[in-house]
Amino acid sequence: MAKVSNVPTIRRLPGYLHLLKELKEEGQETVSTTFLASEMQIDPIVIRKDLTMTGASGKPRTGFVVADLVEAIENFLGWRTTTDAFLVGAGNIGSALLGYSGFASYGLRIVDAFDASPAKVGTIVHGHLILPMDKLPDRVATVKARLGILTVPADAAQEAADLMVAAGILGIWNFTPVKIKVPSDVVTQKEDLASGLAELSVRVKLREL
Repeated sequence: MAKVSNVPTIRRLPGYLHLLKELKEEGQETVSTTFLASEMQIDPIVIRKDLTMTGASGKPRTGFVVADLVEAIENFLGWRTTTDAFLVGAGNIGSALLGYSGFASYGLRIVDAFDASPAKVGTIVHGHLILPMDKLPDRVATVKARLGILTVPADAAQEAADLMVAAGILGIWNFTPVKIKVPSDVVTQKEDLASGLAELSVRVKLREL
C-alpha cells in the first residue's frame, strides 16, 4: 500500500480552513498567501505549496477567492461528503465523541456504537443505542461503513481491532494508548493524548524559565 507523503500538508489544511471560514463570515472575498502566512506563522512558500495540492489557484495581486479556497480544501479532505463510521468502546472517551456535534462539519457521521460490557449494552448514549460487539459484523455488512473509531481500554484494543478488521473495517481511528497491529491494507491513525500532553507541558515549563 502506498504511503501518504504529504501528511504535514494534510495536518495544516484544517487550520487554514478554520481561518478562511472566519474571513468568509466577516465578508472578506479574497485572501493572499502573505496574509495567511502571517496569521498562521508559516512560510509563504509552504502555504503556496499546500494550497496547490488542493487544486486551488490564486491570481497575482488579488490572491485566492476565499469561498473557492474553502471549497477546494473541503473537497480535498473529503469533508463535503458524509463518511459513516462505527464507534467501538462506549466509555468516557467514546461517550464524549458520541456527543460531539462538530463531526458533521467534517463529513463524519457515527451511525452505531458498540461495547463489550453488559452494563453498557442496551443503554442510550447521546442518542445512540449501544450494541453488543457480536452485532458489529452484521452492521458493517448492512451499512457498508468502512471507518471505525476505537476507544476501548488498552487491554482490549488489539482484540477489538481484530474484530473490526475481520468485519470489513478499512480504517481505524485509534484513541487507545496501544499501537494496534493490522493488515497492510488497513489504515490506522493514532491519537496519542499522552504525547500531546507531554509536549504541551514541556512548552509551558520552557515559558516559565
